[in-house]
Amino acid sequence: MKLKINLTLVTLLCLSAGSTVNAQNVNVAKALIPAEKQVEILLKNSVKVIASEPKYIAPRTLENNQLKLVIGKDWTSGFFSGMLWYMYELTKDPKWLEPAKEFTQKLAPQQFNTGTHDLGFMIYCSYGNGYRLTNDTSYKSVIIQAAKSLSKRFNPVAGVIRSWDHNADKWQFPVIIDNMMNLELLFEATKLTGDSSFYKIAVSHANTTLKNHFREDYSSFHVVDYDPATGAVKWKGTAQGYSDPSAWARGQAWALYGYTLCYRETKDIAYLKQAEGIAKFILSNPTLPADKVPYWDYNDPQIPNSPRDASAAAITASGLYELSGYSKEGKSYRKTADQILNSLIKNYTSNAGTNDGFILAHSTGHKPAKSEIDVPIIYADYYYLEALKRSKGGK
Repeated sequence: MKLKINLTLVTLLCLSAGSTVNAQNVNVAKALIPAEKQVEILLKNSVKVIASEPKYIAPRTLENNQLKLVIGKDWTSGFFSGMLWYMYELTKDPKWLEPAKEFTQKLAPQQFNTGTHDLGFMIYCSYGNGYRLTNDTSYKSVIIQAAKSLSKRFNPVAGVIRSWDHNADKWQFPVIIDNMMNLELLFEATKLTGDSSFYKIAVSHANTTLKNHFREDYSSFHVVDYDPATGAVKWKGTAQGYSDPSAWARGQAWALYGYTLCYRETKDIAYLKQAEGIAKFILSNPTLPADKVPYWDYNDPQIPNSPRDASAAAITASGLYELSGYSKEGKSYRKTADQILNSLIKNYTSNAGTNDGFILAHSTGHKPAKSEIDVPIIYADYYYLEALKRSKGGK
């Protein structure tokens, strides 16, 4: 979908809040000082809530300025433990090790959860990082079991992993672009077991999504509904974006990150080209503000009077850092990732001691549902810390 934008709007975008951040290296050590203080507060506040309501296992956001925690089966439940692992890795401070282990262990029951496609987020962000940093063999077994559970949602006729089980009146076999992020769990399971079935499922899902989710300009639909009996595409649209043909900002970030990791794991050049095409769509989009932190949907007609999504920016920055290591445009991608991360550091971090300890402010979760608009959200913080790590080099 081509978007017409008049010169007045472009001018407003260029003058919008948090104007151009000069390209410069990210000072990770400096950024970690306030981040660590915030995570300490978030940890303390979360432990306090869990002590009185043990059904909750991890923080998610602020709701009416109150800390909101989630139960294990929530799709965001694994990000906080992942953050604790990143704090341990980034600071080298052993004080983060026990909390990381404790909050990771709370997710153990989810390895058997076959009712969600989000096991990559839930288990790989937590146990995956834990295993990478400790080589704890008990973590390895959880990762493998989670991959087995996720594989049960794969339909070989359609060639994709089912996303949602809810709203059967709207769709039969929905697949959302977010699901690309969960493939990393499957690739890892093949490496850990030698069982290629996980790898084959991931590749099938990536290939089918590449074929059906994208438009000519490399923007992505949010949801594609399949006929599970024939594999035919029944409908393409959105659940969280502005409109069916629009480009929901976080969805484009998921796509960029997802195809980059697929290239890493397969070295299939088609995935690299796809990631580069998605990057071009994002970075050359006329509604992308000068500070490169996108509005929640690239096609919202209310731009520039529309909420930003710092989470989409953090995911994009992290994806670009990795993509920079594979692409001929690597220097440009790294420069842009630095710009995004410096924008987040300068203008989107919480004031010291505020927001119950969340690092970033100004994310948008589900605007059509009037949910989590212009608030801190846990996955923004997770990918922010990951981007800080990746800015130093490596994936």
